[in-house]
Amino acid sequence: MSSELAVKLESVGKYYELYKRPVDRLWQMLCPGRRQFFQPCWACRDISLEIGRGECLGIIGRNGAGKSTLLQMIAGTLAPSAGKITVNGRVAALLELGSGFNPEFSGRENVLLNASILGLDQKEITACYPKIAEFADIGDFIDRPVKTYSSGMALRLAFAVMANVKADILIIDEALAVGDAFFTQKCMRFLRDFMTSHTVIFVSHDTAAVCSLCNRAVLLENGSIRLAGSPREVARIYLEDLYRGQQERMEPEFERKPKSPVQARPLRDMRADLFNSSTLRNDIEIFQFRPEKAGFGSGNAEITDVWLANADGERYAWLVGGETVWLHIRAQIHAPVEQPIIGFIVLNSYGQQLFGDNTWLAFQNRPLRCRPGDTLLADFCFQMPLLATGDYHVTAAIGEGTPKKHIQHHWLHEAMAFKVHSTSVASGLVGAPMLAVNMKKSGAGGDS
Repeated sequence: MSSELAVKLESVGKYYELYKRPVDRLWQMLCPGRRQFFQPCWACRDISLEIGRGECLGIIGRNGAGKSTLLQMIAGTLAPSAGKITVNGRVAALLELGSGFNPEFSGRENVLLNASILGLDQKEITACYPKIAEFADIGDFIDRPVKTYSSGMALRLAFAVMANVKADILIIDEALAVGDAFFTQKCMRFLRDFMTSHTVIFVSHDTAAVCSLCNRAVLLENGSIRLAGSPREVARIYLEDLYRGQQERMEPEFERKPKSPVQARPLRDMRADLFNSSTLRNDIEIFQFRPEKAGFGSGNAEITDVWLANADGERYAWLVGGETVWLHIRAQIHAPVEQPIIGFIVLNSYGQQLFGDNTWLAFQNRPLRCRPGDTLLADFCFQMPLLATGDYHVTAAIGEGTPKKHIQHHWLHEAMAFKVHSTSVASGLVGAPMLAVNMKKSGAGGDS
């Protein structure tokens, strides 16, 4: 295997033997190779994949798609039934939460045990233990039995061990979902740094995390690779599959009363005049509606136009971040729609969702029942946030029902695009208008 590859899978498969009767297990043992008394159930089948050094591969798919089985085979805790797996380097895996821990042992004892299993000698374990304890940050609990830990504490300890054993390949299976926000951010910072020279295989149902963290993704379906490519494209197909699987017509449900409309005064950054007269002005170029982009849905309604305009209805070709804008979405009705919902999501070039909204709350108690031939227009008025330089797009959709139980009639990916050419955003994905920025000094010279 090339030294540039961390993991190589060649036609890998894993099946389990299903027996109709207990006695068939005995017959299988007595007649090996002559007759098959079981029905093979393939968890993974014919998977060929190459993962390079310094790559972060995201694996997504529905429950039962074979994700965990694939990771266990790569980690070496499960032997493949077919094919070949070649791993170049030390592997540290965070699979099922708490796996590898003895619940009767203390956290300290489990750290020593796991580190030795992962190939560290006594000198290396002694050197890395303080770093593990510091990263886990569970205090005196490290000397208590693991069976007394919460799921979050078990995650902290498991990730701390994995992060400090000098592994070449990290495998993470959805475990970060149970961590608190601060520890999850800590883990993400570690992973981004680790990825600069090592390999990460990351499984998650959170497509935003996959798009943000990974540079390539794989969609598993029924134990096989359906699609491999950019995280953004794979996440889009995965999302379409989820909606198709949930397309069931539901009776409208009225769960909350609509809130009274509130007239809010637009917020204006105190430095807006300074920004707008400099190269930091948040110039945004708006592109036309793109009906040819990929989409999915029942076809009972269709998104026919999406555009940004000012209060007078004039379409924007350019605007400046911080301005009040109107986002208009027009839909054509092709079949009866009892309770339509129109919504949008703004995403960046990595597929991360920045913000969005829909018409449900405003119209849940007064649905606009539509007939074939009707045209539906939804308007959203908001203050365009300050955005970092880069490409963005608006995904628009029309459905029917409620946010929890609905039919997707038309979901149009990247219905409209826009580009931010310059920005005053200091850090983060978006910037908030600063109503005040103050700094005060006190000292020998007095306050100023």
